[in-house]
Amino acid sequence: MTENRILIVDDEKDICQLLTTTLQKEGFTAVQTAGSIQEGWEQFQAFSPHLAILDIMLPDGEGYDLCKKIRETSRIPILFLSARTEEVDKILGLAIGGDDYVSKPFSPKEVAYRVKAQLRRAGMHSMEDNQSEGATTVGLFSMNAEETEVTKEGKRLELTAKEVGLMGCFMRNPDRILSKETLFQVVWGEDFFGADNTLMVHIRRLREKIEETPADPQHLKTVKGLGYRFNGK
Repeated sequence: MTENRILIVDDEKDICQLLTTTLQKEGFTAVQTAGSIQEGWEQFQAFSPHLAILDIMLPDGEGYDLCKKIRETSRIPILFLSARTEEVDKILGLAIGGDDYVSKPFSPKEVAYRVKAQLRRAGMHSMEDNQSEGATTVGLFSMNAEETEVTKEGKRLELTAKEVGLMGCFMRNPDRILSKETLFQVVWGEDFFGADNTLMVHIRRLREKIEETPADPQHLKTVKGLGYRFNGK
């Protein structure tokens, strides 16, 4: 069973129950539901979910508004559910911080698959929520709770936003191989196709800031054909 917590915000109780049952069958034992933006926000604060599924049309507003509110403090994956099928609605959902969009009617198993895919891309499978635990420390490196600043041996590293995003991925997954596709999806929020040079440039610049000898990296290593692996020692 997975420890990932899922929040569903939809005012249709039948849909909430259907998705809850399906997700639980797929191994997600911690699923909470809400029927409005207000209730959804309260559940988000109390439940600290790893992923949220938001309906767009809710009694007290639109799921877009709740997405914006969540994005002020969290990077968790967000999936939109909607009876709206216009392309502009999908684009808007993704533009304001959503990670995926599923049109109603939908297959609950497809939603469960998309949930797993988003959590996998975010590198969050089998991980405890550490938002309330303060800084994350891996060897010589520490990242503050807001994931905006990284230090090495207590000294702040001058990193760009994308470099901080990359370090966040690596520090949440020490000693694990992260594929280029996963890194690009999480940090850029886009598919990887054709982005190899972009990622390589950012990795090279990151190494220049965290490694004693960038040409012979000890912390951020390339695993040929698979991706990158980080250790803080």
